[in-house]
Amino acid sequence: MRLKRSVRINAQGKELCKFINLMHEEYIGCREQYCRGEVFHGDILHRDLARVREIADKCGVMLKTAAYDSVGERLFRYRNRIGILFGVMIAAFTVIYFSQIVVTVEISGNTYVRDEVILAALAELDVKSGTPVHRLDLQKCADRLPFMVEGIAWAGMHRTGSRIAVQIRETAPIPKKERGRVPCNIVSERDAEITYILARNGSPVRKAGDYVPKGAMLISGVYELSSGKTSVCTAMGEVRGIFSENVSFSAAFHGEELLPSGRSSTRRTLRLFGLDIPLSFGEERFERSTRSCTETPLVLFGKELPVSIRKEKIMETVRRRTGFTAEELTDRLMKKVFLYEKNFLGSNTKIISRTIVPEETEDTLTLNVSYKLEGNIGKQQEIFVK
Repeated sequence: MRLKRSVRINAQGKELCKFINLMHEEYIGCREQYCRGEVFHGDILHRDLARVREIADKCGVMLKTAAYDSVGERLFRYRNRIGILFGVMIAAFTVIYFSQIVVTVEISGNTYVRDEVILAALAELDVKSGTPVHRLDLQKCADRLPFMVEGIAWAGMHRTGSRIAVQIRETAPIPKKERGRVPCNIVSERDAEITYILARNGSPVRKAGDYVPKGAMLISGVYELSSGKTSVCTAMGEVRGIFSENVSFSAAFHGEELLPSGRSSTRRTLRLFGLDIPLSFGEERFERSTRSCTETPLVLFGKELPVSIRKEKIMETVRRRTGFTAEELTDRLMKKVFLYEKNFLGSNTKIISRTIVPEETEDTLTLNVSYKLEGNIGKQQEIFVK
């Protein structure tokens, strides 16, 4: 494709020689020129077309023209399309802008020190997305970073385009001092009936079927040597038993809750190479609200690009008086019961039976729950030796 706008001309007439001579006198450049029959062919620049037409009219020559496809012709063809011009300007501005700011900060070499801690320290040094590159003294920032973050012995930084690469060398970690084993017994944490006992170290003083009160010794860490002397060790083992546990859950029939009002708004943000560019403007005037966020990355040929649209939905909440029937309140309290069993009893504790006794007053409803459980009842208790 040609760069300059060029025109192919075909001239035909009786004064064809005069036409050619006048073109030469006017210093009009004509390439690829030749005559075939009574027709003159040649290529001229578009800027000379008007003068060639005047010469053709003066000589009475019939002139035919055809424009070549060229870069200049295409630009001229789209000169009135503002969208293309605007897009080119935005693209040029984007390239120039992002070449002058920090877009990404990459950290390598760290094992023990978390990236979040290093990035927070770098942000204090103004090494973060959106900072103009000319404002940064990377050598000075690299020298200060080890003094700001514990565990960093050396840091180096260099710039590649709009990317700041941070190389970390950590100090050798201090090995943890393990506490030596402390002589101890295993005692009961609660009143229970033993169902299983296994001593891995120490001497069991109870057996399955025994009922023990809270604090009773189960596995002793004191034993007698063959020489007759007494020694101590760290008692270890597993002791399971059946025990009871009582809990209560209460709620009021009437009260206030934060409930959605039905009003909401949506804010969108363009995340471009770590920068947040707001697409929604204006302030939310909700006194109380809840928020939920979703982020959708742009995908090209199956790969995620570092460009995404972040959508934040803001829902207004208001305080409203609520009232419940006994059945509704029971359902709400039963959910608390199930959460308690899931989060506090654990998978290692077996529920043998559960008895729920409701207790209702004028204002509140209480569920008194009595459990019969089987689980671990032993805990270690240090032996104080003089």
